[in-house]
Amino acid sequence: MTAPEGDWRLIREEDRPGPMQMALDEVAAETASAEGLATVRTYRWGPSSLTLGYGQRPETVDWEACEQAGVDVTRRRTGGGGIRHDSYGDVAYSIAVPAEDVPGKLLDAYHLLCEPVLDAFSRLGIDADYVEEAVPELYHPACYLRELHPAHDVVAAGRKVAGNAQYRTRDAVVQHGSLSFSVDAESHLAAFADPPVDAETFRDRVVGMDELADVDRADAVAAVEESLAVWVEAGIGSDGTGSFDRDGSWTDDELERARELVREKYRDDDWVRSRPGDRE
Repeated sequence: MTAPEGDWRLIREEDRPGPMQMALDEVAAETASAEGLATVRTYRWGPSSLTLGYGQRPETVDWEACEQAGVDVTRRRTGGGGIRHDSYGDVAYSIAVPAEDVPGKLLDAYHLLCEPVLDAFSRLGIDADYVEEAVPELYHPACYLRELHPAHDVVAAGRKVAGNAQYRTRDAVVQHGSLSFSVDAESHLAAFADPPVDAETFRDRVVGMDELADVDRADAVAAVEESLAVWVEAGIGSDGTGSFDRDGSWTDDELERARELVREKYRDDDWVRSRPGDRE
């Protein structure tokens, strides 16, 4: 499979706070809807951040521990459990594309949009693939400790190395995900209120790329970006249909819209600290 034919841009890794990164994913979806311009990007969490799943209960978070550790807390538009995104150990990506360009069936869409993720691991010499069968959950509030699902959970050496999630608007699909470069189990678990597992158990479930290959973080980011770029370029029509900017950027209007979304949503307590049905 290759990327859908169309107009694309690659935005290379940017270091921004978690609320801004989630706002930019939403902005990319708005751009895909309004202009037909699809976006692939990598990004870094600065500072380290905890993203809650869309419907996650706020009492599962150790808010005081997050504040003391300087961890930003925001809420994603995708479901699932919370993820502590380490600014060093997490390599994040997202893809925002017009909905009409991707399969309507969720599993088919995952398999299409995860193709460059699997290719990135291959480029790094890491044997990674979807988990073959479901693995029971260890702790529901934490995404990495939930049941592993063959549709979107990627494992290497029998442990989870990447997770991916999607949400859809009327006219766009956004998929974002985290690739584990280095695992800090103690810090990850500290973001949650009384998790019933210890750091050793967490490390038995989750693995980082630095354990699997002799690569540094820059190598990992470069592999993800190149895989995204090659995937897009393979889908550009041989007759010249479609376009791709390998060094894309946000417009001033997009950045202003993202800042607005941060104020109104991704840093707003009503969004972050309450579930959808509990919001005012």
